[in-house]
Amino acid sequence: MGEKQNGPFQLSFNASLKISFQGSRVTSDGGLILVRDLDERLGFGELITQHLTDSRRGKNTQLPLADLFRQSVYSRIAGYEDVNDAERLAQDPTFRLIGSEKTWDRGAALTSRLQTFETEMLAEEENFASLVRINRELIGKVEAIDAQQRIVLDMDSTEIPVYGQQENCAYNGHFESTCYHPLLLFNREGDCLAAKLRPGNVHSAEDWEELLLPEIEWQQKLGKEVVFRADAAFAKPEIYKALEERGVKYAIRIPANENLERDVSELLPRPVGRPSHKPIMWYKSFLYKASSWTTARRVVAKVEHHTGELFPRIGFIVTNLETPNRAVVRFYNKRGTAEQWIKEGKQAVKMTRLSCHRFRSNEVRLWLSVIAYNLGNLWRRLVLPKGIRTWSLTSLQQRLVKTGGRLVKHARYYWLLLAESHLTRRLFGSMLRRIEALPVPAG
Repeated sequence: MGEKQNGPFQLSFNASLKISFQGSRVTSDGGLILVRDLDERLGFGELITQHLTDSRRGKNTQLPLADLFRQSVYSRIAGYEDVNDAERLAQDPTFRLIGSEKTWDRGAALTSRLQTFETEMLAEEENFASLVRINRELIGKVEAIDAQQRIVLDMDSTEIPVYGQQENCAYNGHFESTCYHPLLLFNREGDCLAAKLRPGNVHSAEDWEELLLPEIEWQQKLGKEVVFRADAAFAKPEIYKALEERGVKYAIRIPANENLERDVSELLPRPVGRPSHKPIMWYKSFLYKASSWTTARRVVAKVEHHTGELFPRIGFIVTNLETPNRAVVRFYNKRGTAEQWIKEGKQAVKMTRLSCHRFRSNEVRLWLSVIAYNLGNLWRRLVLPKGIRTWSLTSLQQRLVKTGGRLVKHARYYWLLLAESHLTRRLFGSMLRRIEALPVPAG
């Protein structure tokens, strides 16, 4: 059956049931409240205030920069990929509550204001540089809490397809698409330490020094041992040299060639006798000097014979690690997790949504997605109980963030009444206690 203007819906199958839409009092993203509590504990708001410059005047300043920034980041954590979603989210109870007290009753920013903030204010040179500092200092606060003496860095590039006339997009023959080709740097906990949006036709390792060398300097000033690993796209003598000059250990895959295969020729023939059902793996280490290298370096080879395959699988890793061959290969193989983190960034926080025409505006959107990804990852590794700490960000989004709730306002308090599904009262209390137990980061 139908409904009266702005009245409830009545259904044919149950005359006692009425349906009403109350967007300003009902939310589907109640789990974001936990992320907001973590961000308060880590001093995220102070970083925003410290680094961003507000060039607005008059009535345009009614919403604080921190509120606008949080709205941009949190909408991505919740899976909303476009500023057009702000038209509805502005009255969502959760998005009102994660801001300052000014937004609790009046609402968050609408689409036009949020779009101006992202594509104009954050695109200003000073504010754009501040996005890099906000991200790195947020991770730095966590590093101060959980101090490790050995830092592992993983670098990789990825494809972000575009479908319009965006500036600096180009066809990439490897990906067979018109795209952007960003470069990303992670630590082994999955935090994205640095990122750079690049035209689609640049080499995978282009601008490596812009991301990697400042991070090495940052970590070494803190007295940390730095280890680097990357795939064959980063097999460049200038990278080896820069790492060796800075005392950084590394494990980088290098493409196979005739000279390398000649050094492992004795491992290539299939073993005689009945073939094993399990792969047969052999390792060998030797010194190798390519024509473009100024010095010989250690190369670790892994040769695998698989049942039913005519030729062996061969992989080569150039390294200055002093560990056994098998340990070098095992260490290098863990870099595959970086590809998983990139996949999470694309799926969960919509890193691929770079639909602005201006290149700088798309750079801003990439950084907002990186910061959203990092907040989600910090929530996962600092707050979640051990049993669910391996959940992907997409799982966290669907099972914990997407929690229904109703906002009730009393004279002195706001009550957010949450539905109990995946996010139970017990789990909510456990995560809240973990946040409260975190040491307050210095600075």
